[in-house]
Amino acid sequence: MDFLASEWKFFTDPNLKNVLRGQNGFEAAVDAWHQVATWTMLLTALPVFIALMTGISAPYGRYSRAGWGLFMNARFAWLTQELPSPTVFICLLFLYGGGAAILQHPLNSRTVLAAAFCAHYVYRVFIFPLIIRGGKPTPVSVWAMSFIFCVWNGFLQGWSFARHMPADTPVWAPRVVAGLALWLFGWLNVMRSDLTLIRLRKPGETGYKIPRGGMFEFVSAANYASEMCEWSGFALAAGTLPAFAFALFTFCNLAPRGHHHHRWYLDKFKGEYPSRRRAVLPFLW
Repeated sequence: MDFLASEWKFFTDPNLKNVLRGQNGFEAAVDAWHQVATWTMLLTALPVFIALMTGISAPYGRYSRAGWGLFMNARFAWLTQELPSPTVFICLLFLYGGGAAILQHPLNSRTVLAAAFCAHYVYRVFIFPLIIRGGKPTPVSVWAMSFIFCVWNGFLQGWSFARHMPADTPVWAPRVVAGLALWLFGWLNVMRSDLTLIRLRKPGETGYKIPRGGMFEFVSAANYASEMCEWSGFALAAGTLPAFAFALFTFCNLAPRGHHHHRWYLDKFKGEYPSRRRAVLPFLW
């Protein structure tokens, strides 16, 4: 209740506009904009979920279709659209969070979680684009939305880590250990699921096959389920509102696409498809 009262007080403060305009100083303005951006992500998550569940699907991958403007190379799209997240995050962390202190305390939870955040994007930005086999072109409009989101989230997590996350929480605190274990499970399975999908077709082959092994034994969208698991663990370990907002938005964005994947598989493979396999949540959905 104290937290909600504090947030309500912030948004009803008659001086808020002046703070946002920078009249109380640069850092106060950034802090205020950070709070606004965090709640924007929280409040837009559910509308995004509803819109995607009702049939709107981003036109890339198997759902690629005309009518979304110009297209760009899939590898280049992955490289450039995800790069802002770690770039903005690292810049804010080192400029405003005391870079030297971070490096001097490697067993601090903030340092370990910062490394975890960056590890995901090292894979997604620098490794994944190199291992995919071509990939269908990505609409520039979809790339632009992903780019903007990554700038937005890089700012949320970076400023939170730099200015608000406790610097004295040990990495062996129970909540941090549990969250990191969940993050690690998700991260490893993101990479495994990607490789499973990439290896489904031999060079020169076309068409779709039923993926098997790992998380695919439980859900149709193992890559999405793994990423949701990854950022849920990150949010648990970090214990911050921006990390929770990121995990919630990730679920609301990826779960509907996984749901549509599942229905697509069921329709395409009919009786061949494993009947016990769910969409994105093992045994549940």
